[in-house]
Amino acid sequence: MERKPVHEEKAIVLDFLPNGYPLDSRPGHKKTSIIQALGKDHFTLLELVPKSDVFLQPYEEIYIGEGKRDKVHHILGKLDPGRLTMTAKSELEFVVTDYVHKNEQRFVEFFNKSQPLTMRMHQLELLPGLGKKHMWEIIEARQEKPFENFADIKTRVKLMPDPEKVVARRILAELLGQEKHSLFVES
Repeated sequence: MERKPVHEEKAIVLDFLPNGYPLDSRPGHKKTSIIQALGKDHFTLLELVPKSDVFLQPYEEIYIGEGKRDKVHHILGKLDPGRLTMTAKSELEFVVTDYVHKNEQRFVEFFNKSQPLTMRMHQLELLPGLGKKHMWEIIEARQEKPFENFADIKTRVKLMPDPEKVVARRILAELLGQEKHSLFVES
């Protein structure tokens, strides 16, 4: 089955390099400004080129979809996690945590609708700190009544680690290429 390419509409700035990458050996006049950003819908790490005379701040949301873009000249492509600047790496955790917090319903739906991956492995077991016992408690609780929010999950599942933090940690691990299976980050 062939996967359609993922297209982001908006991205969050992780780092803005007005003079390009510091280790780029080309002369200054040949370097281009670079934006390291995270796509909002599919968590795609992106490398972008801003329009001239544009200055961006971390956490700024920018439009990168089809049509006229105010601040982005073009998209260079996906960004390898190993090329993230120190600033981008440190901002990434905050941006992901903030996104999970602001989009709670999207991730509560994951707890309500997650499925088995194989006969022996369930999507819920891929979340950090969750094993078979938590998985079965979550499945039984959601069969009685779907979860409404993160607090509801914590209340109804005994000794449940903070679901918001668990999801954020999983997204970060996927972004940094530390996971074999992808639950949230689309490639």
